[in-house]
Amino acid sequence: MTTHDPAGDPAGFAGQHITVAGLGVSGISAARALAGLGARVTVVDGGDGDRQQAAARELEPAGITVRLGDGATLPEGTDLVVTSPGWKPDSPLFAAAAAAGVDVVGDVEIAWRLRRTVAGAQPAAWLAVTGTNGKTTTVRMLASILEAEGLHTTAVGNIGTPIIDVVLGQGKDGARPYDVLAVELSSYQLHWAPSLRAHSAAVLNLAPDHLDWHGSMAAYAADKGRIYEGNTVACVYNVADRATEDLVREADVEEGCRAIGFTLGAPAPSQLGVVEGLLVDRAFVADRHKQAQELAEVADIAPDSGAPAPHNIANALAAAALARAYGVGPAAVRDGLRAFHPEAHRIQHIAELAGVTYIDDSKATNTHAAEASLAAYEHIVWIAGGLAKGATFDELVQKSAARLRGVVLIGADRALIREALARHAPDVPVVDLDRTDTGAMSEAVREATRLAEPGDTVLLAPACASMDMFVNYNKRGEAFADAVGELTARDH
Repeated sequence: MTTHDPAGDPAGFAGQHITVAGLGVSGISAARALAGLGARVTVVDGGDGDRQQAAARELEPAGITVRLGDGATLPEGTDLVVTSPGWKPDSPLFAAAAAAGVDVVGDVEIAWRLRRTVAGAQPAAWLAVTGTNGKTTTVRMLASILEAEGLHTTAVGNIGTPIIDVVLGQGKDGARPYDVLAVELSSYQLHWAPSLRAHSAAVLNLAPDHLDWHGSMAAYAADKGRIYEGNTVACVYNVADRATEDLVREADVEEGCRAIGFTLGAPAPSQLGVVEGLLVDRAFVADRHKQAQELAEVADIAPDSGAPAPHNIANALAAAALARAYGVGPAAVRDGLRAFHPEAHRIQHIAELAGVTYIDDSKATNTHAAEASLAAYEHIVWIAGGLAKGATFDELVQKSAARLRGVVLIGADRALIREALARHAPDVPVVDLDRTDTGAMSEAVREATRLAEPGDTVLLAPACASMDMFVNYNKRGEAFADAVGELTARDH
């Protein structure tokens, strides 16, 4: 790791003409906040549908100009462009901004610049998390641990309340300012946050994803690695994923910042890991070469949700490492993990019927997430398919073939998975459902149940996006749960 001496960057938005790209949640939040700070704000969006028009009507009374149906032309006199995360770097609007010498940043960058403007409040420290998978779970685990320590915190960023609203809301109407924020950051958000300097940060894992947006795996990894820039206490990496450690080595950090690994095995010095069913710390102890601090039992991780999957043990270790970097004690790590409740559609136990367990991991929208989910169970009937987003499935099938009792395929790109199964698991029974109507999931669950034997797990881990059949992965998971419920009703 190299070191640097970052310069401060005051906000100074009052009087500027700021163009906000996109009328999504973060765009609306940024527009309102910047207008409230005295900026002259124009919002542009290429769409002109009912949703955009309704948002425009809400913003215009605040003096915000909204231009619909043209997201490519830079408004004259623009001093700064604030983009929503989904807008690609090669968007025509940004090319126009570059030609005019106008900077483009995102909502996270704005929140970071604004953190010192809250009257009478010290800026809350940021503990930041990114990775291809596991971000939301880890951030929510981290917030639970921080709360158990008695700290005033919340989970923000790519989760929950827009981060600008959280930063500007501190201390208002008598509200207690936050001590520390648990911040989830996507690669999109990191791309547009050049001055972000977290207290400590973690990259959980790296696997190909969003390459259509970033252009290459190298660019995607580089944007993830931005999270380590300027860290002051700890850069947390995954020992099992060498690419995350490489990002730490490349990072420009504060003098004294440490590299802290997490592993599902026994930890070396400066690592957290697992020993005989215990989460242990050999990083934040007096003598890390000779001592280890017990933090919790593996069974303490969301105990009401059953035995934790290996990747959720890894998420818990990453959350614990960030909390320990902030000075949180061992008891709070244990209590926070016990109090944590996973969100829906993330390895969610739905039911057990006739000895078969039904698990909803609809959030497994890429092959990396699906691989982790499949590794958590011994005998599986796998429900998979959807929009592949350019993914290939040979490696996933190769690694998981021995666990598969059967496979039910749904969705637009199911043929890609079927072909990988034919190459690497030819003896596994496959049901290929050629339908995308609302009853497809019910048929998929019925077919999976037919293939399952007592002791098996019927696992929805699609390895694909959902938008070919469902509004989002939440609706896909709800359809799965409803279909399992239909089985329960039928049996009774």
